[in-house]
Amino acid sequence: MLATLHRSRTRGGAAYVDRGRGEPLLLIHGVGMRLEAWAPQIAALARDHRVIAVDMPGHGESDRLPRGSQLPDFVDWFATTLDDLGLGAVNVAGHSMGALISVGLAATHPDRIRRVALLNGVYRRSPEARAAVEQRAAAMRNSDFDREAPLGRWFSADEVDGEAYRLTRSWLMHNDPEGYTTAYAAFAAGDTVYADAWPRIQVPALFLTGGDDPNSTPLMSRQMAQAAVNGRCLVIDAHRHMVNLTAPEQVNRAMQEWLEEVPA
Repeated sequence: MLATLHRSRTRGGAAYVDRGRGEPLLLIHGVGMRLEAWAPQIAALARDHRVIAVDMPGHGESDRLPRGSQLPDFVDWFATTLDDLGLGAVNVAGHSMGALISVGLAATHPDRIRRVALLNGVYRRSPEARAAVEQRAAAMRNSDFDREAPLGRWFSADEVDGEAYRLTRSWLMHNDPEGYTTAYAAFAAGDTVYADAWPRIQVPALFLTGGDDPNSTPLMSRQMAQAAVNGRCLVIDAHRHMVNLTAPEQVNRAMQEWLEEVPA
C-alpha cells in the first residue's frame, strides 16, 4: 500500500510535494483523488525534472475554495499556487478535473506554460453525457450520492482486485464531502469553458486517455489533439480512467517523450 507523502504548504493553503531537480513539472489530480494518485509519475519523472504535485482545493490537505466556485476559480487558484511557489514558466499535466484546470491555465496564462498534458480529459460532452454528470453533481449537492459509484466507470471488472483500485477506493471514501462536491460541480460544467482555446495554445500538448474510458473518451482526446496547434494523442488500449495508475510504465514513457519536445 502506498504511504501518504509528506506535504508542504503554500501561503495560499495549497498542499504539495516537491521532488527532484531540473525543469519544473506541475501535476494536478482529478476530483475525489489526492496527489498520491501521481505516485508512479513522481517517482519516474523526478529523476530528470523538478516534480511538484499539488492537492486540488478541498482534497488531500489543501484548503477548500468557497462553495459554488467554478472552473475559472480553480484555474486562478492554480496560478496563485505557481506564484506562491516562485515559479515562472512550467510544464503542467492534469488528470480529469486537473486536465480542465491545466488547459484553463494554458488559455489564460500562456506565458506560464512550456508544455501541457491532459490525461483522461473531457471535451464537449454529448447531451447524454452532460445530463448524466449534471445529475451526479445534483445528487452530491443533496448529499445523496454513492462514493463508490465512480469505481465502476474508472476500472474494468478484472482490475477490482488490484492495488490501484484499492487505493482509489480509499481516497474516494475518505475525501472531504464539501470539497468534493464543489470540485465536482465545477467539473460537471467545465468541459466547454476553455474548449475553444486550443487553436491559440502554441506549446507541445499531449492528450492521453484509456481506450475503454467511457467518459474521457478516445474521441475527445483525438478532437483536442486535432484542434491544438501542436497536439499529439495517445490512447492506451484496454485501460480506463485511472490509466496513470493502471498503466504507469506506458504513461511515464509518453510523458517523458512529451517533456523532451522542444517548445516553439
